[in-house]
Amino acid sequence: MAGLAMLAGVALPAVASSPAWAAPTESAYVANFGSDNVSVIDTATNTVTDTVTVGTNPSAVAVTQDGERVYVTNQNSDDVSVIDTATNTVIATVAVGGSPAGAAITPDGDRAYIANNDTSNVSVIDTTTNTVIATVAVGGGPYGVAVTPDGLHVYVTNQSSNNVSVIETATNTVTATVTVGTTPRGVAVTPDGLHAYVTNFLSDTVSVIDTGTNTVTATVAAGSNPFGVTVTPDGGHAYVTNPSVNTVSVIDTGTNTVTATVPVGTGPQGVAISPFTPPSAPSLTITKSHTGNFVRGRQGTYTISVGNDGTAPTDGTTVTVQDTLPAGLSAASISGNGWSCTRSTLTCTRSSVLAAGNSYPPITLRVRIARNAPASVTNTATVTGGGDTTTHTATDPTTITGNWQNWNWNWGWHRP
Repeated sequence: MAGLAMLAGVALPAVASSPAWAAPTESAYVANFGSDNVSVIDTATNTVTDTVTVGTNPSAVAVTQDGERVYVTNQNSDDVSVIDTATNTVIATVAVGGSPAGAAITPDGDRAYIANNDTSNVSVIDTTTNTVIATVAVGGGPYGVAVTPDGLHVYVTNQSSNNVSVIETATNTVTATVTVGTTPRGVAVTPDGLHAYVTNFLSDTVSVIDTGTNTVTATVAAGSNPFGVTVTPDGGHAYVTNPSVNTVSVIDTGTNTVTATVPVGTGPQGVAISPFTPPSAPSLTITKSHTGNFVRGRQGTYTISVGNDGTAPTDGTTVTVQDTLPAGLSAASISGNGWSCTRSTLTCTRSSVLAAGNSYPPITLRVRIARNAPASVTNTATVTGGGDTTTHTATDPTTITGNWQNWNWNWGWHRP
């Protein structure tokens, strides 16, 4: 399961667009509203490794997908500081509208969208030149910003006009305005891009917008003064902070009902979900092959290969390969370098550790083809063990041709 992080005024733009935390590949960037700077945290050691001076009252943080640039909105100097993450220095300061609040960057990293609360517009920054290339008029008091996963639309909450502006990124024009609850603050788009969840601070609700029709399809009663919102990576749940009652509401996005209310600390605002990282584990693979057609009355050869395409080496427990021959075939021999093989059971075992991305030496299985073998058979082999709890299977359809009597006549018994 993904982890939930919840701090007052803190969020991860990688999974939620609310202020004021960002995490590139190795560092987290925290906007410090009262000290006019950004703290850089090494996420491996959780220590502050740098402090970057920015504008007045920094609020929101957004990071480009490649992790090379950080965009910080400065509410009381009406600009955006651009930080180069390689040097942790401000390489540009971009003048925007009044009291910039929320920020979001398109998935391709080409544009940054900045909600200007006092001037009721959104500044569009070209991240290559760090210049404002468009200013889009929206509703009153824009605050939260979220970009759809395909990068085609931007959803902006307007606190004073109680609606959400939908900006088309191709033209940087508002193509829809969606009426929601009173004083909308946070906004998050589901990973599939089909819905946007909007917190309505003064109506104690969350509006669910269908992004295909840009209409509100559900209104969910949350806690008091809902503020921040984020959606889990699988899209199954939305988490909403309620600062007045110190709780987090958990919304099932399938039913749009609150399924849990979690008590937290005082005045929760920002919320983020850490991406799910599956634990490292081996994952065995098995393949089975042969060359050409088999001929009745002769022998044929199968090659069995076992690999590990997991994220960890095998754990040193026994790896077992089991072959099952179809009717018409019988085992002549089975062997492989480093394998302990038994012909009577058609099993091969070994316990040597196999690193991720590597393969064991192949197993060679030689079979006799019966004189009455069918025209087509399928040989099956499985592999288990090594710390992998799944049984993996390989099959090898085989065509059988020829006539044993003709072969004997033509090559062995015929006398002129």
